[in-house]
Amino acid sequence: MKSNTQTSRLLQGAFILSAAAIISKLIGTLQKIPLQNLGGDAVFGIYNTVYPLYTMLLTVAMLGLPAAISKFVAEASAGRRDEEGRRILLLSALITGISGLIIGAITYAGAPIIAEWVGNSHVMPALRTSAWGLAVVPVMSAIRGYFQGLHNMVPTAVSQIVEQSVRVTVMIVLLLYLTSQGAGAESIAAGALLGSAGGGAAGLVIMLLYLRRHRRRVKQEAAAEVVAAVESQRVRALDAGHGLGSKQGFMGIKAGTLLAYGIPVMLGALAMPLIGLVDVFTVPRLLSSDGSEVAAMAQFGVYNRGLPLVQIITMIATSLSVVFIPALAEAKYKGDMKLIETRCSLSLRWFWLLGLAASAGLAVLAEPINMALYGDTAGSSTMTWLAFTAVGGTVSIISAALLQGLGYVRAPALHLLAAALLKAALNLLLVPQQGITGAAIAGVAAHSFAAALNVLLLYRQGHLRLRLADALARPALLTAGLALAAAAASWGTGAAATAAGIGGGRTASLAQSLLGVLAGCVVFAVGAVLLRLLSESELRQLPGIGPSLADKFKKLRLFP
Repeated sequence: MKSNTQTSRLLQGAFILSAAAIISKLIGTLQKIPLQNLGGDAVFGIYNTVYPLYTMLLTVAMLGLPAAISKFVAEASAGRRDEEGRRILLLSALITGISGLIIGAITYAGAPIIAEWVGNSHVMPALRTSAWGLAVVPVMSAIRGYFQGLHNMVPTAVSQIVEQSVRVTVMIVLLLYLTSQGAGAESIAAGALLGSAGGGAAGLVIMLLYLRRHRRRVKQEAAAEVVAAVESQRVRALDAGHGLGSKQGFMGIKAGTLLAYGIPVMLGALAMPLIGLVDVFTVPRLLSSDGSEVAAMAQFGVYNRGLPLVQIITMIATSLSVVFIPALAEAKYKGDMKLIETRCSLSLRWFWLLGLAASAGLAVLAEPINMALYGDTAGSSTMTWLAFTAVGGTVSIISAALLQGLGYVRAPALHLLAAALLKAALNLLLVPQQGITGAAIAGVAAHSFAAALNVLLLYRQGHLRLRLADALARPALLTAGLALAAAAASWGTGAAATAAGIGGGRTASLAQSLLGVLAGCVVFAVGAVLLRLLSESELRQLPGIGPSLADKFKKLRLFP
């Protein structure tokens, strides 16, 4: 009974955390649209240059300790060593706080050097304002790790949403103020990056409030218990046995243990944004070689217009992919190779279809979407190319999750490193010739390369069965139908708007985009059933969401 209750609590916590992550990431992704609308392409370019650097430095500052805290606090809690868990939090908060302050100070003082590496001096003020976030966010993350170790996901979920909401609010308020004062692009971008510090401070306050309430509850529970003197002596002996009786043992052994676990986690996390960081250090420099730095930032901003939409697609893939890691780990533990093969094949097929559908729809509707969101059609051809990074991105994410679930932890990171090197080489080759479109083409190739390496490893290890009809022929037919339907709906809506005298504006473009997406979704759903790309039995084998979706589809009579 206790085991079932604990499992239910873990599942509930995972759902809360996943929902909060989706909401916070959605807020963080969609805030880029008003940023471009209010600040312009140059501000947008500076922001999208500095923010990936900020997230990389933040990952380094945290040293992977939130994951380490979660692990060791969970172990201490399971052994009813609550005092040890609190000491782990204290030590970790101290380490991450010092690390954040040091890296923040280095970033602030070294902003001119980093700007020189990027190849654009206009990013320097934004780099300095982003440094303030490095001073507060690592400590907040350490406290989050503590509560996650206690299987209490609510504080993390609430702080994530508050952090993103305050970040966006501070950013928009400063954008409105600075633009009204006629500030330059670099000052406006610096104000936008200051939102990260504001959001981090708000999130830290929320976590400290939860921590204070947690400590009060622990003290009340302890005061309510009548503890015998013998039991008190036993607990003190237990603490001494764990090396907590002396400050030296606590500060030495525990720090080394935490860092030994956390640093590999940090290195693995650094692999994820590598492809984006390649753009930061190559594209602005290559663009500014033929013109001014401000013009290069404006072009980089245009290049980044399609990224929020692609990130929404990959965010969905990331959120869904976490379901497969424990499911495959369990199947591997049981030695059920048939179940592993089925789940790998089915999940890859559907994420491949998701990526294809999203890419085709965004590519076909690039011009009206660009007009609706950003007020003009600059860079629509680049957005069309950038749309296809969603295919490689989604397949790369799900295949990496499958490999991790099967125990291949290092391979996805190495594959991302190889893809980043390919991206750098292609940027150097294509950007001087084709500008930002060349960078988009290089992105498609890099993400596809990472996905191909992951899938190839799954296939070579015997965990995947590939059939051309399932992988290429029928998906291509379905994607073509979706693209035609979306294009027809968009064109028809645009023609009707022009006839009514309201064509060409943002409202008409928004209608074209929405009706095009709706038409594409309808064709995708109907086509998937008609082409037998999914059966009821296959859907039921998807871990977590499969059975409930199958029941709903069956009620709608979508299965034969």
